[in-house]
Amino acid sequence: MVENRPYLTFLSHFILILGAAIVAFPVYVTFVASTHDQQTMLAGVTPFFPGEHMIANYKEVLFEGVVGSRAPPVAGMLLNSLIMALAISIGKIIISIIAAYAIVYFKFPLRMTFFWMIFITLMLPVEVRILPTYKVVADLAMLDTYTGLTIPLIASATATFLFRQFFLSVPDELAEAARIDGAGPMRFFWDILLPLTRTSIAAMFVIQFIYGWNQYLWPLLITTKEEYYTIVMGISRMVNVVDAAARWNVVMAVAILAMIPPVIVVIFMQRQFVKGLVETEK
Repeated sequence: MVENRPYLTFLSHFILILGAAIVAFPVYVTFVASTHDQQTMLAGVTPFFPGEHMIANYKEVLFEGVVGSRAPPVAGMLLNSLIMALAISIGKIIISIIAAYAIVYFKFPLRMTFFWMIFITLMLPVEVRILPTYKVVADLAMLDTYTGLTIPLIASATATFLFRQFFLSVPDELAEAARIDGAGPMRFFWDILLPLTRTSIAAMFVIQFIYGWNQYLWPLLITTKEEYYTIVMGISRMVNVVDAAARWNVVMAVAILAMIPPVIVVIFMQRQFVKGLVETEK
């Protein structure tokens, strides 16, 4: 039996609150900086309380763009990042779950060889294979397109491995019972396996959404038109200005806007995300 000691409860809550404050303080400073003007930020000391330029700063970055930063309005870049993140996360889940299902439930020659070939690609991230991948994308005329932004990043050995491990934990009696009831392979997959995998899918979606949202090197390489810039590229261009000081107040406003979609995804899917990681429903 765990003893109820008030001082231990107070200490644990104090540590949690202190940890949350340490994590949240940089975000608060970023928000405060986004509400001041350029002169205040160039003074050398960031104020501790919000200023009066919040609406003007956010309106400027969302719809007008930052003057001198070589970056378009943030609203379009947010949409591009959202399209890229959704396409990558959903595409990875669909391809990986189908591949894992085929490897576990279908008997065909060299089945495990193909699985290990997929698994070995974990040692070949985008940065390692970026030149041949760029060559293929360029030959297929997919530069400056959403397909070029997303398709080369869709394959995922990690998701395939995780779904395979989950399918291996499903009792064989379940598949035999479905076969006796007359369910075909796709019926078994759609009506039985897919509902069982929903928490794993949710966890994988959160991870892959953030992965796609934070992509920088690949979009930087294959996009030359402003209408395909992502939010991470936009922040980089706003910071690296030529012959002028970076407008840190609007850069911080863009950083706050860039954090909102991933935070929303994590908040709304946190329960399924935790269940998918700890595998409580297996």
